[in-house]
Amino acid sequence: MNITIQSPSLGQVNAVLSDENPKTAKAFYDILPISGTANLWGEEIYFAIPSVIASEEKQSHEFHIQPENPRTVVKKGEIAIWIEQPSFCIFFGKTPMSTDKEIRAYSPVNVIGRVEGNPKIFQKVKVGEKITISKAPDTGVDGNGLVAMLSSGG
Repeated sequence: MNITIQSPSLGQVNAVLSDENPKTAKAFYDILPISGTANLWGEEIYFAIPSVIASEEKQSHEFHIQPENPRTVVKKGEIAIWIEQPSFCIFFGKTPMSTDKEIRAYSPVNVIGRVEGNPKIFQKVKVGEKITISKAPDTGVDGNGLVAMLSSGG
């Protein structure tokens, strides 16, 4: 599953959802598109996800997250859902909780994927800026960046 992350100063960045926390990734994907106001915590962008989201079809979807395979140590470029207070997180560098060798979230997160390209582009995002996350067309690329075989012939 592919998503796009957009903001006025960023433009559009693509991300690929992974299978590390498949229930969380699917629940998040199912509520898209959503928008939020950017908060910064070191080199992490985050915004709260409402517990009830109205879709374009005027249906409401509940978004509740439980720990699936939570962790506090993350990698540059990973995207995650903060469990404690459901929020979308983009890790593009160190946070105030990080050590010299590790990027750390404030508390456990369910990692759901990774941005494509250089995550340092997120340094352009300003506090208070609107960020929109949307579904993107499937590109035939899996979470490891490998091109899927599109024909049975090989």
